[in-house]
Amino acid sequence: MIQDSTILNLLESGIRAEGLRQQAIANNIANLNTPGFRRSDINFEEILKEAVKKQDSIDPKSLNPEILQPQNTPLNEFDNDISLDNEVGAMLKNTLKHKTYMLLLKKKYQQMDSAMRL
Repeated sequence: MIQDSTILNLLESGIRAEGLRQQAIANNIANLNTPGFRRSDINFEEILKEAVKKQDSIDPKSLNPEILQPQNTPLNEFDNDISLDNEVGAMLKNTLKHKTYMLLLKKKYQQMDSAMRL
């Protein structure tokens, strides 16, 4: 079973990753018309999934999101692969993930508070 401190650290890692993803999305949007620019994204979910598979040896401090450039999307008229619609969709998805992490963190603190009051 995963300890409470590990869960809190995992949630913190997720929140940091979503913040980094928000920066990548903002950078992508800022370069919407930059010729030759390739979009960036963050690979955190795959890293988290692999760590959770090894439940007994999770080290949240080693969960560092990777910045990557997928380069698997077609180029547009500006010779880049930025689509404003896709980036706005990614931003909304990222916002929902961030809210989920925050709600889970709040729930965990409420459980700890409840346990201390008994």
